[in-house]
Amino acid sequence: MRRALDEDLGTGDVTSEATVPDDARVRAVIMQKQAGVIYGLVPAATAFTLLDPQAKVRRSLLEGEWHDAGSEVMRVEGLARAVLGAERTALNFLAHLSGIATFAARCVREVAGTGATILDTRKTTPGLRLLEKAAVAAGGATNHRVGLYDAILIKENHVAAAGGIAPALAAVRAQTPGLQVEVEVRDAHEIAQALDAGADRLLLDNMGIDELRAAVALVDGRASLEASGGVSLETLRAVAATGVQFISMGALTHSAPALDLSLMLAPLDDRSR
Repeated sequence: MRRALDEDLGTGDVTSEATVPDDARVRAVIMQKQAGVIYGLVPAATAFTLLDPQAKVRRSLLEGEWHDAGSEVMRVEGLARAVLGAERTALNFLAHLSGIATFAARCVREVAGTGATILDTRKTTPGLRLLEKAAVAAGGATNHRVGLYDAILIKENHVAAAGGIAPALAAVRAQTPGLQVEVEVRDAHEIAQALDAGADRLLLDNMGIDELRAAVALVDGRASLEASGGVSLETLRAVAATGVQFISMGALTHSAPALDLSLMLAPLDDRSR
């Protein structure tokens, strides 16, 4: 948050310094202009308190729940220059993270009753992965691996470097026994190779609906299946209906539209406190 504030403030907020007395105090209210799931209240509050440690911040609703347009999100009382200086940074974080949480909630609703689980990916904004994945979870979807260090996923480039699916999987089993191994596959031939090598989960890469159905029938419960690649909110239900257990969506974090929010402030004097 300090880096984000420094990026915006630079050497100082020249507009507020010219127009706002340094001891002026205000009350600011953040409102939700679109329906959706709010997430990011802690980063938003931190932006205000970093610039005014005495600022009073009150959360007006719960994160991780669907709220209608017009809902009050947060109230802040503090020095006017600090509130104005933190406004855009606070709203940027809050709108971005709430947008992710809202899109995740929409995706989860779309597959309700199918048994499919919505997963996120590593396609996150550099430096913001943990916040974005927390927003995904707040929306009701499920976090996949956080990074390259906490789960095994053998992708096509690993296969190419290792000389094939079987040697890649054998090397993983030898070095990290006991961990679940997922293998990316693109067709029936690679599915058969991965099953023969003992893969626990198959990532069905960029397959169409008919290909996914065929893969589900071919695997017949011998491994769990994850559909990935090009999945949108519009195609999500059809993908889930093929029988795959998981659907991973990079769009949860890299393409979720920001939730529309606004901040309005009013002067705060002794009579209005």
